[in-house]
Amino acid sequence: MKWSLPLIGLLTLPLLFNAVPLQVLKLKTFDVFIETPDPTGYFSILNITEEDLDAEGGYPLPRESLANIHTKLLEKGAIGVGWVMLFPHPDRLGGDDRFAIALSSSPSVIGMPEVNNAFYPATHGTVIKGIEVSLPKAAGFLENIEVLKGAASQGAISANVDVDNLVRQLPLLQQTPNGWVASFGTEVLKILGGGTTYQIVTNENGIEMVRVRGLPPIPTDSLGRKWVSWVDTPQTTLKEMDVNGKFVFVGFTAKGIMPQLATPTGLLEPHKIQAALAESILLDTPQIPDYHLLVELLLLCLSGLCIAFLINFLGMTSGVVAVFFAMSSVGYLGLHLIGLNYLIDVTWSLIGMLFVATQQFYLNFRKQFKLRQQIKKQFETYLDPRQVALLQKNPELLKLGGERREMTFLFMDICGFTPISEHYKNKDDPEGLVLLVNEFLNKMTNIILDNGGTIDKYMGDCIMAFWNAPLPCKNHAEMAVKSGIEIEEAIRDLQEEYEKRGLPPINVGTGINTGTCIVGNMGSESRFDYSVIGDAVNLAARLEATAGRGQYIENKTIMSRATVLQLPSQWVYKELGAIKVKGKEESITIYAPL
Repeated sequence: MKWSLPLIGLLTLPLLFNAVPLQVLKLKTFDVFIETPDPTGYFSILNITEEDLDAEGGYPLPRESLANIHTKLLEKGAIGVGWVMLFPHPDRLGGDDRFAIALSSSPSVIGMPEVNNAFYPATHGTVIKGIEVSLPKAAGFLENIEVLKGAASQGAISANVDVDNLVRQLPLLQQTPNGWVASFGTEVLKILGGGTTYQIVTNENGIEMVRVRGLPPIPTDSLGRKWVSWVDTPQTTLKEMDVNGKFVFVGFTAKGIMPQLATPTGLLEPHKIQAALAESILLDTPQIPDYHLLVELLLLCLSGLCIAFLINFLGMTSGVVAVFFAMSSVGYLGLHLIGLNYLIDVTWSLIGMLFVATQQFYLNFRKQFKLRQQIKKQFETYLDPRQVALLQKNPELLKLGGERREMTFLFMDICGFTPISEHYKNKDDPEGLVLLVNEFLNKMTNIILDNGGTIDKYMGDCIMAFWNAPLPCKNHAEMAVKSGIEIEEAIRDLQEEYEKRGLPPINVGTGINTGTCIVGNMGSESRFDYSVIGDAVNLAARLEATAGRGQYIENKTIMSRATVLQLPSQWVYKELGAIKVKGKEESITIYAPL
């Protein structure tokens, strides 16, 4: 968990600094998941095509022809016409008056594009409800000739693009040094509602909403922009003129006349973009709230911490499932918010969850790997390699610390080691003695490991081993006795070999006892060993000191009654009598396997 906090902190930086790649990712995500609503039915788009221009003698069309088109639209039932085009110069054929009369006969809007000329039209009437705000000012506008702008309203044709150069959000009103100018689509709705002014509701962040007569309040972002839903507004031609009961947005689709602007749905001409804005104002479309950054930061931090906690608490396998469900939940939340028209981005939270999950899985894997390496390092000299592999695969089988457990203990050492040591001393060959002891211990160790025992330690020529830890061994007493017998058999072979080398006779004594002890990691915080302590361990050592010596010289393996009671019925053994051992007042009955 401690490494998750710095990572989550780093992941907040792209949000805080509004990184461009992250902005693009957000916007592309919204493009995919925002549903396109149906058209409102109040608007129609009239496209003037290549064929229409050919029929009229080419571009530009005479203003008298435009007046005829306007009149025919009204005759076909149109409730108003918006010419999304510019008329900055008088008509060379003298048709301006005729066109002005046609414009004045119905609710009409003509366009004025935003240009960098520092000229501004007369502002629209606005009422500010709230604090005064100062937004980025329009650079200027190219207006229409006087006779036409006196006959119709003018609407700004602005198409600001996002960081990926696509048009998604359009301003309802634009601020100028003198006041406010309405966008084309906004002005259309104002004149249709019979309004003369706009009401702008502001807060400390900027614009909150815009009110137009006859319409519910229109929520916007702090810059007064509306998110555009690219609805499929019905389109018609000069031949069809299917415009009854609709306001008509007129524009050219003939190539090379009107610029095409990039939108999430493809390239669109200005009249189609303004029609989409008008549709969106009437529709309940999504909006990026002013508090989106706070929510996205909170969601990123909480989801990241949740993932880190789940992986650490549940482990690897269950953690994968938990991560899947957690990410699915966050993804569903994002879709649900979009459905509620709140454009809160969850893509970065999902990516952050992936980063945190990857980090935690790696750290857990590294921890498990180190644990396996520690287990191998700690037990590879004490256990059979197959047992070490099992412990590495299932570390939970190794309970760290101390625990009470019934086990069987074996102590074995060389009887009569002094003559052997003196033999090598007389030859001035201490290295030879070391090689001999290592060879001897290696053979005995392999017998113990092959029977599932754990080598606790080597004490000179003595081996201490035990069964039933760290891995469980149900027949621990039987396997310990079996090891003692196999050690005796191995000694007989070694005696013949050592005799050929001219070495003194070698013998062993093995003591075995079964009982309860404490097993686990013993030692200090800086250095410890996996070992056992308890009275049952001490008794096994005492029995080893008796085996193969004195009156029991022929009994190389001696075991206690506690061990005998756990042997299967087919085992044969004999009672040797009772002995007194150091540290115990009562006598101990001892046995030897046959």
